[in-house]
Order: sequence, then structure tokens, then C-alpha cells
Amino acid sequence: MPAALGRLKKRSEFLAVAATNRRATAPGLMLQAKSAPTDDETPETGLRLGFTATKKIGNAVKRNRARRRLRAAAAQVLGSVSANADLVLVARQDTIKRPFAELKRDIENTLRRVGIAR
Repeated sequence: MPAALGRLKKRSEFLAVAATNRRATAPGLMLQAKSAPTDDETPETGLRLGFTATKKIGNAVKRNRARRRLRAAAAQVLGSVSANADLVLVARQDTIKRPFAELKRDIENTLRRVGIAR
């Protein structure tokens, strides 16, 4: 992942993104988005990402594989996106077996639907 992209690490950050109810789904993933505050007191943090996979995906090996695939696809797609937002990519059943090019296309499409990319 490029150095410019930050990471969501705390549970409270993931919950704040989920609470906005701004999401888009695709066969390979679900994207949740939260625009960062734009007031003068808060410095711009850029784009921050979080990745998650529930036990519905499978055992730990499958969940880790799904997160690794999402991380790799996001690094390629989001390297050129300049936005000030928090994003959470949630793995779905098809994340593991979906072709990588289609997984990247899923990210691009969901970004457009939530209004992060053009």
C-alpha cells in the first residue's frame, strides 16, 4: 500500500464509518465510507483504509487471504485517488475466488457509487 494511505486500526474508527450508512456492495466486497470533517480545526488526514472479514468467510486462513487480496487490490486502485475520507473494505464470500481484475473493478465501481471517485 502506498505510504500516503493511512490505516484504520481502532474498533471505534470502524464503528464510526459503519454508522454513516454510506455503503455500496459488489460481488467481491462491500465498501463503507465516511467523509472526513472539513472544519478548520481538524487537519486533513487524507484517505484512511480498514479491512475486515467476518467468520462467514471461513476459517482464519481464508479470512486472512481475503484481507490480503483486498489490501493488494486497494493499493493498486486507490494510489491515484485523492480524497479526505475513511473507507472500510469488507470481504464477502466471493472475495477469495473472484479474479483479481474483477476485484479491482469492484473497488472502482463501489468508490464511484459512494461518491469518492469519479
